[in-house]
Amino acid sequence: MNMLSTLRPKGGSTHNTKRLGRGRGSGKGGRAGKGNKGQKARKSGNIRRGFEGGQTPVHRRFPKFGFKNTMFRTRYEIVNLSQLEKLDGEVTIDVLKSAGLIKKGPVKILGNGALKKNLTIKAHKFSESAKSAIEKAGGKVEVIQL
Repeated sequence: MNMLSTLRPKGGSTHNTKRLGRGRGSGKGGRAGKGNKGQKARKSGNIRRGFEGGQTPVHRRFPKFGFKNTMFRTRYEIVNLSQLEKLDGEVTIDVLKSAGLIKKGPVKILGNGALKKNLTIKAHKFSESAKSAIEKAGGKVEVIQL
C-alpha cells in the first residue's frame, strides 16, 4: 500500500510556472510579457469581453440576422385530422368553435391522424398530407380567404 507522503503527480503532467518580471535572463523580464504600457499592462487592466475602449462594439454595430416582425404575423390555430374524425357533415369555422377545437383566428388543418368520413372542410390553410387524406376519404377541401 502506498503511503500518502509518497504520492506524486504522474510524470510530465505538471510544469513549472514561468516566473514573471525576474530579470532578462528568465525570458519574461522587463515588462513581464505584457508589452509596452497601455490599459492591459496595468495591474487592474482586466477589461470585459467585447469592450473596444468606448467605441461601439462590433456586436452592437452589426445588424442582427433573422429579424421577424412578430407583431404582424398571422398565427394559425392548428386542427388535426384525428380531431375532425369526431365531427360530421360540413366542417366550418363556426362548427370548430362550437366543438371547442379552436378559439379564434385563422385555421390550418394538418394531416396528423386518419380520416375515414367524407367531410367538406372549409379552412384557411391545409397541409398537403391533410388535403390528400381528406380527398382520399371522399371529402372536399375548400380554402377560405383571410
